Amino acid sequence: MKQKDCVFCKIIKKQIPSTPVFEDDDLIVINDRAPKAPIHMLIIPKVHIKNLDEVAPENVEILVKILLRAQKLAAENNIKGAYKIVTNVGEMAGQTVMHMHFHMLGGWNSKEEVTT
Repeated sequence: MKQKDCVFCKIIKKQIPSTPVFEDDDLIVINDRAPKAPIHMLIIPKVHIKNLDEVAPENVEILVKILLRAQKLAAENNIKGAYKIVTNVGEMAGQTVMHMHFHMLGGWNSKEEVTT
């Protein structure tokens, strides 16, 4: 997939409408359009990186920013200590958008509700 065809790049460039939960110079956070948990957000770096296999040394800082943003989002959404961070790497693992992003899932009322 070419970067110009990337749905997340189009969201970042405001070519596709979205309602960000959070946005700064490096990240955008949106709610998943097909949530798998009561709270299901996507934390997306603005730099186009296909997936974790493509992270270069100069991109490592963005991974730290993603995880620190997840901590803040967990606190803001009252799910601190009870959430998952997931990223799929490649089509075989379920990656459908070839722009690295992290799923933040939480908000369950019991362990039985937790999905994988």
